[in-house]
Amino acid sequence: MKIAVITFPGSNCDHDCYRALKLLDGVTPEFRWHRDTSLGDVAAVILPGGFSYGDYLRAGAIARFSPIMDAVVEFAEAGGPVVGICNGFQVLCEAGLLPGALVRNESLRFQSHPVHIRVETTRTPFTSEYEEGQVLRIPIAHGEGNYHAEPEVLAELEGTDRIVFRYSTADGKLTPEANPNGSAHHIAGIVNEHRNVLGMMPHPERAVEELLGPTDGRGLFQSLRNHLTAGATT
Repeated sequence: MKIAVITFPGSNCDHDCYRALKLLDGVTPEFRWHRDTSLGDVAAVILPGGFSYGDYLRAGAIARFSPIMDAVVEFAEAGGPVVGICNGFQVLCEAGLLPGALVRNESLRFQSHPVHIRVETTRTPFTSEYEEGQVLRIPIAHGEGNYHAEPEVLAELEGTDRIVFRYSTADGKLTPEANPNGSAHHIAGIVNEHRNVLGMMPHPERAVEELLGPTDGRGLFQSLRNHLTAGATT
């Protein structure tokens, strides 16, 4: 099965995502350029991290108007699985596929280091390989990862089990010190109402090979592969 990795001018994690997908049996990653107008015959889409269009205006604001994004929005609205990682999360919010916004880190500094995130739900195509309450160690690298939304939006995310990951301590506690960017409700990742679009700030594609450090990101890509495989056989 084919999975598209979208490349914008300024993307710098597209090859990391491509590599993470190449490690999966039965998955063929393919790049799609921002000027493309069709995704082609793909089973899922990944919007990688980086600094699309130099993060001018604000992160993700220009990428949202790339020609390829019309196809991504159409794909997502038809139920196709879409993952936005870091800058990809910002693009998904700008495109209206996810609620809320990512603003400057509370520290006003770029944060680049491993963090712990707690898995809040396994009821998504992206987290079935994990357990609820499981704590993962995955890197972050962002200057605008501070998730904010209106109180009613946060209440809806909480009430509908749509917060997928929260920043936590290594033993799963939610403390101010464990929240690297000041995100509301310690949010590190959310899904949309139909649970087929995931946005997250940590980089699971940088945590898939033992040679490079933690491998806790593998579960996300394996979950997606399993979800697509199950769909192909039903």
